[in-house]
Formats: sequence, structure tokens, C-alpha cells
Amino acid sequence: MRCKIIFSTLMLCLGILDGCGAARPSKFYQLAVTGSPPPGAEPAAYPVTLLIGSIGTSSLYRDDRIVYTSNGEAMGAYEYERWAEPPSEMIRGVLFRELRASGRYQGIYSLHSDVHGDYVLRGHLFDLRELDGKVLAARVTFEFELHDSRTGATVWRRYYSHDEPVDGKSVPAVVAALNRNVLSGLNEVTEGLDQYFSSHKSIGSTTAN
Repeated sequence: MRCKIIFSTLMLCLGILDGCGAARPSKFYQLAVTGSPPPGAEPAAYPVTLLIGSIGTSSLYRDDRIVYTSNGEAMGAYEYERWAEPPSEMIRGVLFRELRASGRYQGIYSLHSDVHGDYVLRGHLFDLRELDGKVLAARVTFEFELHDSRTGATVWRRYYSHDEPVDGKSVPAVVAALNRNVLSGLNEVTEGLDQYFSSHKSIGSTTAN
């Protein structure tokens, strides 16, 4: 009888431990776009079709886990705090939508579409991570290049790197700071492209659908 009681107690304890060891639910985050452009007269679109290529990056940012840096340059990733999709794909998606919403171009398409574009825009993501230190910050570093489809030449380039202060110590606060930082960088990219095409108004589109 005593053995049966001990066995039942052990099984109950094992059941409790098994419940305590259940996996934590993952939380997913996504970069937010700025929304619709402010109301007003829409400028004429440039007679240019842009193809948005891939954004190259290291294997660290082809994963969906949010990356952090601690103890100097030691890097790690949160197990249960994740992006909705890999960062390089998210940034490409946000840029794609921002350029289309601007109304400044005759067409914005993926490089993998069957559309012939006048220019190809490619990028590389170097950093999208939390920086632990005396002041918590969110680091974003990327570069974009514009290539002429006819000549293959690189006609424009923009490098962006910035550490955005984090308002708080939680992962959502870090994500919010990363989001602000990404949008600030992409705004520089879109403005830089606008300036380039404004100074090359004689460029015509050769798009053939």
C-alpha cells in the first residue's frame, strides 16, 4: 500500500514538472510602414520603372529571431521574441510599399517579375540589433545601390548607419526603436532616389510589359 502511495506521488510530481517545462509561446513583431503620404498635390511621376532586388545579409539576419549584442561584441538571439519574417525580407517589403505609395515612379516591380525595368535597386543589411550597454540602443546599418539596367553601372549609392535610443528596457521597446531607425534610413533612401531622378529628368522609360 505504501509503495502504491509513493508511486502515485512520484507520478503527480512528474506531471507537475512536465507542465512547468511546457514551451513558452513565441511573440512575433513586424516593421510598420509610415502610411499614406500627406494630402496635397501629387507630383508628376518620373518616367522610370524600378525593379527592387533582394537585400543581401548574413545568415544571422536570414533567421527570424531578434538579435542582441552584449558584453562588447558578443551576439545572441532571443528564442521567443521573433520577427514575423526575416529582417532582410521585411525591409525589402517596407521599401517596396513606400516607393509605390510615393507615386513618384512609372512602375515599381520585383526583380523576379517579367517586367523590364530601367533601373535595379539592391541592398545589403549589415545590422538590425539591440545594443546592450550603459544606454540601450537599436542599431541599424544598411546600404542601397541603384544600377542602370542598360549599362550595368552603379549610378547612385546610399549608406545608412545609426544607433537609435530605446525608450525602456523591454523587447517591444527595442522593436519600436528598430522600427523608427529602419524607417528613418529608408526615408533617406527614398529621398536620395528622388533627388537623383530630379537631377536626371531627361531619363526616359524603356519599360515593356
